[in-house]
Amino acid sequence: MTVHFIGAGPGAPDLLTLRGKRLIEAADLVLYAGSLVPVEILGFAKPGARVVDSAPLTLEEILAEMQDAYRAGQIIARVHSGDPSLYGAIAEQIRRLEALGIPYDITPGVPAYAAAAAALGKELTLPGVSQTVILTRTAMKASAMPEGEELARLGRSGATLAIHLSVRNLRQVVEDLTPHYGADCPVAVVYRASWPDQQVILGSLAEIRAKVRAAKITRTALILVGRVLDEQRFADSKLYDPEHVHVCRHGRRS
Repeated sequence: MTVHFIGAGPGAPDLLTLRGKRLIEAADLVLYAGSLVPVEILGFAKPGARVVDSAPLTLEEILAEMQDAYRAGQIIARVHSGDPSLYGAIAEQIRRLEALGIPYDITPGVPAYAAAAAALGKELTLPGVSQTVILTRTAMKASAMPEGEELARLGRSGATLAIHLSVRNLRQVVEDLTPHYGADCPVAVVYRASWPDQQVILGSLAEIRAKVRAAKITRTALILVGRVLDEQRFADSKLYDPEHVHVCRHGRRS
């Protein structure tokens, strides 16, 4: 038997991958990450499957659930929100599974930053504006940021930023980024992207904190920062330029 780490996507149940759905349907034990995984996805579990919320459990208790199910020859679905490769805390689980000799695999999911961009109707990379997206967070009560990954330093790049787990630290985000992006730089705060109660708050670095406070958003929100969010004066991509010859459209110069 195998432990299947599954990305449930950002929230909307139909953004779960077909593979993820199939694995959940087959599982005897479904361990899911608290309120971040919608009940509709848990509804894919087969009758008789054991469905356990991991939110109140410690890491060792979660591993004990996996180990007991594995010894019983059961299929295990470990369901995380978004994509488990981003702030999913799967590495520590995998390290222990490997020490126990328990096999595992990973099924990716739609990440929150992609769902947020879709909600905004935006592309996060534009020619001549930004060709880099940095996925990061800020240090609060969770693990400290490694040296060199402080937001103020990352902001020097001018890249599009997708800042996770930081809406309660918005004051520091604004202070760190304003010197590099300018007070007029557009910001989007997307609360519970793709959920029925999704909210989108738009503003500049100068005004976004007041808007978010007025909306009383304190958790489960992604912050996007960058000129791509309102730039209209960008060049067309070379990909579809009739003068650009590539392997899929060769010899068509006019």
